[in-house]
Amino acid sequence: MIRAGFLLSSLLGLVACTAPLAPTRNSPFPPGFDQRAEAVDGLVVGHRLMQAGEYELALGAFTRAAAEHGMTVDVAAALGTANLGLGRLGQAETLLRRAVKQDDAIPETWNNLGVVLMEQRKYTEAEQVFRRAYALDNGQSDSIRDNLRLALAKSENSDYGEYIEQDYKLVRRGSSDYLIRQIP
Repeated sequence: MIRAGFLLSSLLGLVACTAPLAPTRNSPFPPGFDQRAEAVDGLVVGHRLMQAGEYELALGAFTRAAAEHGMTVDVAAALGTANLGLGRLGQAETLLRRAVKQDDAIPETWNNLGVVLMEQRKYTEAEQVFRRAYALDNGQSDSIRDNLRLALAKSENSDYGEYIEQDYKLVRRGSSDYLIRQIP
């Protein structure tokens, strides 16, 4: 009897020492987090991550947006742009082509498709895509105009003889607008 009482008091002492300081709750969220609050749209989060240069995280946010909204022109363009930022040109081209097939594609989407085509050395097609982007933009964007000039120069100077390696830098302007710059 004394032994059982000693064992019970020892056990209670151990439980008291290991009791958590905060109320127990099996939740992955921090205390005070309102789980009923409305989530921020995946497109908004993805564009913010793109601005921060976090293309892989942005791709995840855009994928969640696709699950929520469906594959809209904005989602397809965003996914394509994130893939472009990651250097996944084949995936970027497929998604951007899907986006520009829809009537409400914005000039920046056409521009980004042109950037992908330039990166793949498809200069003639890139020129046509940049012309379309420039026309849709009414000539307002300097970056689209600069990309068109570069595509025109490349398609005019394309030589079927010896290939000369040139370095280009993809420069991001705005949330989903890219500019190609030749490195001197």
